[in-house]
Amino acid sequence: MNVGNNVKILRKRKGKSQEEMAIELGLNRSTYSGYENNIAQPNLENMLRIGNYFGLTIEDIITKDFSTFKELDWRLLTEQSEARLKGHSLRVLATVVDGKGDEVVEVIPEKASAGYTAGYSDPEFFIDFPTLSLPFLSSNKKYRAFPIQGDSMPPVGHGSIVVGEFVQDWTALKSDIPYVLITKSEGIVFKKVFLKKDVNSLMLISTNLAYEPFELPLSDLLEAWKFVCYVSRTIPDFQPDENGMLNALKHLQSDVKWLIQQQKSPIK
Repeated sequence: MNVGNNVKILRKRKGKSQEEMAIELGLNRSTYSGYENNIAQPNLENMLRIGNYFGLTIEDIITKDFSTFKELDWRLLTEQSEARLKGHSLRVLATVVDGKGDEVVEVIPEKASAGYTAGYSDPEFFIDFPTLSLPFLSSNKKYRAFPIQGDSMPPVGHGSIVVGEFVQDWTALKSDIPYVLITKSEGIVFKKVFLKKDVNSLMLISTNLAYEPFELPLSDLLEAWKFVCYVSRTIPDFQPDENGMLNALKHLQSDVKWLIQQQKSPIK
């Protein structure tokens, strides 16, 4: 394997020192230096970090010999990486159509959600799933509905159904927007996405602050569905903001004053 030499070449092309690279990757200097000098091999987690940082797959770093690359080779490698992000080289989305040939909105049952990452590319996986129709959904876009588990994304609660719009081009993902993400390691997750500049990963944030943010490498991402709406059988508890509470208190004070005045007023 050419891992150490390949990583060194990639670092130099980016104009970084070993110390800077170690900091960028969240490693200590000696560990990173050991990789470049072939004293040690990166474990899977660190290979993912390195690949995501440079926008390459683990296969690229392990199987290719970058010392033989000419500028044309680098350009082709960059184009392939951009194609993966934009979805040009991704699989065709499996979908179901109705009797008229129109695409339907498949509702993924909660029991089937665990097997979604294994069956998502097989059209037969979706055939017997329930469907829904919403009049405000565009006929030119693809939608799918996913069950939400847990309490990490209020006001969307456990048991709710989130309808998402399929995102083919991952470079179109926007920060501070909720997405249903289909991932290799975490399965189906519903989080707000924050893009990390110059790093091929996403920071996933819960609206429930009791949950810690976590980083998702783009290489772990299978599908992205932008939040459109959600369906729930329950009404979430309303938590007024500070201004709302002050206004409510003023109304209460006004009501108390009115009651006191009524008590003092003579009965006619």
